[in-house]
Amino acid sequence: MEELFVQGSTIVSENVKDEKKIPAAQDLNKEKKSTESVKQDMKKAEFSHDEAVRASIRYFRGDELAAKVWANKYALKDSFGKLYEKTPDDMHRRLAREIHRIEKKYRNPLSEELIYSVLKDFKYIIPQGGPMTGIGNDYQIASLSNCFVIGNEGASDSYGGIMKIDQEQVQLMKRRGGVGHDLSHIRPRGTPVLNSALTSTGVVPFMERYSNSTREVAQDGRRGALMLSISVKHPDSGKFIDAKMESGKVTGANVSVKVTDEFMKAVEQKSVFRQQYPIASAEPAFTSDVDAVSLWNKIVHNAWKAAEPGVLFWDTIIRESVPDCYSDLGYATASTNPCGEIPLCPHDICRLLAFNLYSYVKIPWTSEA
Repeated sequence: MEELFVQGSTIVSENVKDEKKIPAAQDLNKEKKSTESVKQDMKKAEFSHDEAVRASIRYFRGDELAAKVWANKYALKDSFGKLYEKTPDDMHRRLAREIHRIEKKYRNPLSEELIYSVLKDFKYIIPQGGPMTGIGNDYQIASLSNCFVIGNEGASDSYGGIMKIDQEQVQLMKRRGGVGHDLSHIRPRGTPVLNSALTSTGVVPFMERYSNSTREVAQDGRRGALMLSISVKHPDSGKFIDAKMESGKVTGANVSVKVTDEFMKAVEQKSVFRQQYPIASAEPAFTSDVDAVSLWNKIVHNAWKAAEPGVLFWDTIIRESVPDCYSDLGYATASTNPCGEIPLCPHDICRLLAFNLYSYVKIPWTSEA
């Protein structure tokens, strides 16, 4: 593997020196013709879904499930369902071609063949989800990132702020992006509002709104992915924890509670825990006291019975977060991606990449490995 990269880099460096002799206009025309010919070839090669599945079953050595998942989710297609890739090998060629196109903008670019060699047969590097679909895709507008966390600055508990988040969520999801955001900014149920409703409906109705938006966004048969979180310090956190216990409610979202050290100490001491809104205010407009053990038992029971909510030990996350060293500059971690493994700041992203570690081991499963 190492020799491959060194060898490839040397070859490409020599090619770059040779390419400097070509006049700039001629080089640009050559690249333009190459791009046009590639697009023409892509337009000529159309495959039916059944053709792609059959060819991919052979590629995956009889694994019908893998073949169907690839053909349905990752094969290059247009909005009319026409497929332009027959097997994952065509996809790896597309990825290598597009990555090389960008590489050529820099010194010592990696060759297309070298890039292809590390992607081929999913042997060394495996882009996950969105990148496999979006890189080099001229037929659809697709995100090259997998997941996002979104949020607004300030209190943001107005309808305008809530709708803005909904709009951002939908726009990201229709481009294959998973989304996470926190609901601790929404004022709790029963608190005064300056409109004809007089009091707030609280967090739960907006959980349903965001959940429905997720379910409405179709991604070629795959619904969106959403994480909703709330601080245990929020007065509506108990209602948030119970929201999915009713069948058919909030079915388009994962939900997690941001648990603080202060709350866990109250559980240990079997004492009362103070909730407030706004949750970070030194002079909150609304406070309530709850029995910490009862709230903790509610979390545990619901997680046992319905597999949710998840628990995010938030103070630990903040202590170990590099971006939160700059929280005063706007880099405060707000929530996580839909799967819950990556805490992110508002409008931050995660791009997933897998390494097939087995392929990096020489003479595997032996004492000489």
